[in-house]
Amino acid sequence: MEQEADASTGVREPVAGRLPDFFIVGHPKSGTTAMYEMLRRQPRIYLPEVKEPWYFVPELRAKQTVRASSRHPDTLEGYLALFAQARPEQRAGEATPSYLVSEHAAARIAQLCPQARIVAILREPASFLHSLHLQFLQSNVESEPDLRKALELEPRRREGKSMPAHSTRPQALLYSEHLRYVEQLERYRAAFAPEQVLVLIYDDFRADNVATVERVLEFLGVEDPEPVQAIEANRAVQARAPRGRELIRSLYLGRESSTRAARGAIKALSSKRMREGALRMTQRGLLSGEVAPMDERLSRELRSRYADEVAKLSAYLDRDLTTLWGYDSVVG
Repeated sequence: MEQEADASTGVREPVAGRLPDFFIVGHPKSGTTAMYEMLRRQPRIYLPEVKEPWYFVPELRAKQTVRASSRHPDTLEGYLALFAQARPEQRAGEATPSYLVSEHAAARIAQLCPQARIVAILREPASFLHSLHLQFLQSNVESEPDLRKALELEPRRREGKSMPAHSTRPQALLYSEHLRYVEQLERYRAAFAPEQVLVLIYDDFRADNVATVERVLEFLGVEDPEPVQAIEANRAVQARAPRGRELIRSLYLGRESSTRAARGAIKALSSKRMREGALRMTQRGLLSGEVAPMDERLSRELRSRYADEVAKLSAYLDRDLTTLWGYDSVVG
């Protein structure tokens, strides 16, 4: 009999069920989806169909997923049901990238699963922000298509101002919060023994998917793994027409009064599955352009801004990320 620890209150009650053995905690846009897909192909690994349950970060969940569902349960019973099919010889885990940025997830995970293994993946700050911003545009979190302007909005957004009207996760738009690398790792190092936390660098994963996944399997104690096959997942895409994308999404969701009548007619003439398929196809068309490189001036500014954080992380991990990421040439 395990002890239930509610994700929001920490109250412990008796509960039975299979607990996760490991967590891929983030960052987003740093290879977590590829890692998830490659690991779940291993017979001795069990990962649920739901890649991101968001159970330990109820305060960060998207508005659409606040209501409990089998994919995003808000009870421990529902959460453990995600791992019910894991066999005894398998290592069960999940991957929710927001667990790293969260101030509370580490302690919540440790309370419920004190023996769990933690995998974090970190990426160079400027390229990370560029990719994260594109992802936010694609997933309807962000509405400002210019990264510089989006970053400049952060002070106002901290006050609850200048938020996108229909953002699914407006709290995620405080971009600088994602880049407190050492602070984030400290929360996990405080909650777990050093040998339970593995910190990976995105560059290594990109350079050799197979070797990195093999390192994770060894870290998880998986014996005699199957040969690892490299894949690519969640390739970054450029938002060609953010306003058009938002119009289509508003029509689908019926958010604006002017679209509700049209949505009603569409709903009467089509199934939910057909409407969802049409939405995905439309979004692919609006989001399938090649990714434009980041503005060079902005890239230099971001590198200057986060040079100290990279230096701190280098010391913390005892690895020269300053040189690896090209920050040795940054002039403050």
